[in-house]
Amino acid sequence: MRTTVGGVVAVMCAALIGACSQPPPPAPAEPTQPVDTRPTEPPVADPSEPVASGNTPAAADIAAIAGLGAQFDPGRNPAADLESAKVEAQRGKKRILLEVGNADCAPCQVLDEAVEGNGDLRRFRDANYVWVKVNDSPANRNAAFLGQFPAMGGDYPYLLVLDADGTLLVPQSTADMHKGKAVNTARVEAFLKQWAPPR
Repeated sequence: MRTTVGGVVAVMCAALIGACSQPPPPAPAEPTQPVDTRPTEPPVADPSEPVASGNTPAAADIAAIAGLGAQFDPGRNPAADLESAKVEAQRGKKRILLEVGNADCAPCQVLDEAVEGNGDLRRFRDANYVWVKVNDSPANRNAAFLGQFPAMGGDYPYLLVLDADGTLLVPQSTADMHKGKAVNTARVEAFLKQWAPPR
């Protein structure tokens, strides 16, 4: 039988190509793993981490926190509001500021307008405090909740600065923060700066 060099080369190339195109041998089968039937827990934010770490509140949390200081509402539960404020205060390394008063309290409205209308003061407040309005009116005195704090004598608005864990740091009448029917914003600012958390 005659074979040519070209024929030998062709046969060898075909053999090499055939060897290269063969599928690899199957990998040994791994043992079957049991199905994990444990319930999965939703992730929980660590309130000890600052917001800047990415441990940010969800949109529902943001709305709830905004609602804490939106208005004096006899229907709100101040104990539940304080618990929400503690979570946000610990998460953002802030303090809690309870403003006690009611919707018919003219000095309360003046204080709110003065703070909301002063951009620097409002930003400082929001960066350092969780502001919570606590209603005390004939519709709801919230006596059980307010009974844990010093007597305020109806001198509203009355401010209570709490640490992030809810410990009372200072009770403060706002009488000396008013100048006639207006608010002395310099005194409000000095008070907020004095009791802001250390940074």
